[in-house]
Amino acid sequence: MLNVPDKGFTHGGRFHADDVFSTALLQILNPDFTVTRGFTVPENFDGIVYDIGDGEFDHHAKGSPVRESGVPYAAFGLLWRKYGAEYLGSEFEAKRFDDSYVSPLDLNDNTGAGDQLANYIASYNPAWDSNDTPDDCFANAVAIAKDLLWHKLENIKSVMRAEGEVKAALCKMKGGIVCLDRFAPWKQQVIQSRAKFVVYPSQRGGFCAQAVPMTFGTQALRIPFPAHWAGAAEAELPAISGIETLRFCHAGRFMVTTGTKEDAIAACHAAQELQGE
Repeated sequence: MLNVPDKGFTHGGRFHADDVFSTALLQILNPDFTVTRGFTVPENFDGIVYDIGDGEFDHHAKGSPVRESGVPYAAFGLLWRKYGAEYLGSEFEAKRFDDSYVSPLDLNDNTGAGDQLANYIASYNPAWDSNDTPDDCFANAVAIAKDLLWHKLENIKSVMRAEGEVKAALCKMKGGIVCLDRFAPWKQQVIQSRAKFVVYPSQRGGFCAQAVPMTFGTQALRIPFPAHWAGAAEAELPAISGIETLRFCHAGRFMVTTGTKEDAIAACHAAQELQGE
């Protein structure tokens, strides 16, 4: 069980993405968490202190931790390093989230490197001639950051929940085609396999078939759908493909939709044949 105190202390004045996202994370980890802002840590303060005070979660002291990647930790990263893996139940997923989401914000805070999300959060600071207090503006920024962060973490957990279903479908793969009984986040598991296509029911009715990317983070496909299908009108597709219920082929050649599961599978077979497989 996560042991996160009910109260915290961070620096006052102008705020940044680091202290804002640190606070948002702590509120997600402990819904009872409240924070006080100031310029001097109260004597004998018994909560968690971050981004100030030279303690475990302050990165301003000489010799503060640095990632293997070379990116120095900021308070958000130090808190995620402490709690992230336990919260997600996965060291692997916690590291992936650090690499993609936390590390760029830490880099921005430590070096000033450009980051759109950090700039967006900074825009919540009161203007020089505003009557708004920094603490009120900080609370508004934390609410926004908390919503963004919560949804991002929930998405990661949903991918983890899909692992069993996707692995079961992979075990039944035929001819490089994986068929899911319902849509589930599949890329993390399927890209590690030899699968070429994934077929699943569409939320709009009918079925979707997607070509599997070569690797994570690339648009290159193992087998794209035929070029002469790409972007063709719905009325033309059955004639040019020979597949009766083919309704749509994305111009990027990574997805088709059909009226039936059988035709979705047929579209995958047609792409394989053109590729010589």
